Amino acid sequence: MTTHTGVTPSSPGPRKSFIGDKEGYAEDEIEQQKLQMKSTTRASSGPCFLFCHRVGQSLNAVFGRAENPLPENPTRCQRFKNALMCPPQGLLGLYITSVLMFALLFVALVSILGSAALPGSNIFALWVVFTACITGGYIIQFLKLPPLLGMLIVGIMLRNVPYINVAKDVESFWAATVRNTALTVILIRAGLGLNPVALRKLSFAVIRLAFCPCLAEALVATVASHFFLGQPWIWGLMLGFVIAAVSPAVVVPCLLHLKDNGYGIDKGIPTLVIAAASIDDVLAITGFGVVLGIAFSEGNIVWSIFKGPLEALLGIVLGALFGVLLWYIPPRKQNNSIFLRGFLLYAIGLAGVLGSPRFEMPGTGPLLCLTVAFVAAFGWRKKKELKVLDFISNSTAVLWLIFQPLLFGLIGAEVEMDELNMKTIGYGIATLCVGLLFRTLVAYLAVCGTDLLRKEKLFVALAWLPKATVQAAIGSVALSTAREKKHPELEAYGLTILEVAVLVILITAPIGSALVMLTGPRLLKKTDPSTMSSENLKAIKSEANDEMLERNATLQESTKM
Repeated sequence: MTTHTGVTPSSPGPRKSFIGDKEGYAEDEIEQQKLQMKSTTRASSGPCFLFCHRVGQSLNAVFGRAENPLPENPTRCQRFKNALMCPPQGLLGLYITSVLMFALLFVALVSILGSAALPGSNIFALWVVFTACITGGYIIQFLKLPPLLGMLIVGIMLRNVPYINVAKDVESFWAATVRNTALTVILIRAGLGLNPVALRKLSFAVIRLAFCPCLAEALVATVASHFFLGQPWIWGLMLGFVIAAVSPAVVVPCLLHLKDNGYGIDKGIPTLVIAAASIDDVLAITGFGVVLGIAFSEGNIVWSIFKGPLEALLGIVLGALFGVLLWYIPPRKQNNSIFLRGFLLYAIGLAGVLGSPRFEMPGTGPLLCLTVAFVAAFGWRKKKELKVLDFISNSTAVLWLIFQPLLFGLIGAEVEMDELNMKTIGYGIATLCVGLLFRTLVAYLAVCGTDLLRKEKLFVALAWLPKATVQAAIGSVALSTAREKKHPELEAYGLTILEVAVLVILITAPIGSALVMLTGPRLLKKTDPSTMSSENLKAIKSEANDEMLERNATLQESTKM
């Protein structure tokens, strides 16, 4: 009796063992791969393949980056040639990526919204403003100027230059909403970056810097506008408060950039200016509202006088309460608690900035937004929840990249050259210059009681010059109110306020931002541990120790898991 241990030679099919010999299967697979390689070789030896292969080799030899490395000391021509090599890298890769992103964004908008995103629509205008302002901000950086200056110029062009004036298609509601959303992002970013040690040390200086320059400029501009522009005293005071407001949307990004590079941190200069800027705005808006009510004799004048301080106080109190709430809600061990805390922070900020005007309390929102971010960040640092701060700070930086071109592009789009006349331009510039001169002097004197050096005081005074946001928001209110009340005689005064507000934006926003960015590295001291005050150094060391402890705890938890 014979036992069959394998397939007979005459048997068809693959050679394998009855007991599942693995070696037999492996040999069969190798043979099949050899057959496939032979067939591929025959196909690849065809004329089409050889032609394509030779063309590819030729192109790779000319345009391939690996085959054309840069020498040790390349010339400009060699660098330019290398930048055009494939695959694209550096600036060329950035340009190609940007063009694809903007083009695909437009295609997606048209696919979703249809005709609502085509030329002439509100969405298309916002897309053009966004794309063009990013480009303008990038180009202006080659001149060592801040990107917001290029964005502002592009916004002005998109409103006033024929054939490309697409910004006129942006509805006022959408423009205001986008500007306020961007303002929320920058206020949260500023609140997260406030230094509590410096703020406590400079608290009285913050109050002086917020009140004194604003009131001085408003009063001086009142007198100047009365004699230069022929404004009645009450309308001159209204114009003074419109001019007097500083713009956090312009000042804060510049200061945060300097702060990130270590300028002025040792004495808390960014914290001083950022904290005072919001109070300055509330004071200017409050003064404008009070004078507007008096000019049109509407409502209770006593209530109008006390309404502004109450709005500011309410914003600080609500912001502090919501900030403390974010220390505990959502619970730390809850899933996605870091994301939820960031979401709640932005939701509270947006609700404050966008919702406060609905309740006729516009001064409450910005201070609420700034305070909630500051208080929440203070508690998270104290509770060693550094991951929350890192996540929200990084998210804020990304959001700012999106909203920065929209904010400054839409601010620039508020400038209408057609509404300016030569007489108003001349006397308006004179009024503005006189007011700015006194504002700069008073701002310098307001920080004289601190330990700042002379050049640092000069920087604070220069940082108090840029104006844009408040002027764009309230510049046309007096004219609109006069038209609603059908006061033809008062419309001329309101139109003068609007024209001067346009001049203020056009002159101070670009020049002021450029002065801050250019003088900051020259007038401020760059921080290193050896030059910092002992109190600030102690705070930074404490934060570093907290961060190290947090990371060690995280490592221990991950090791246990």
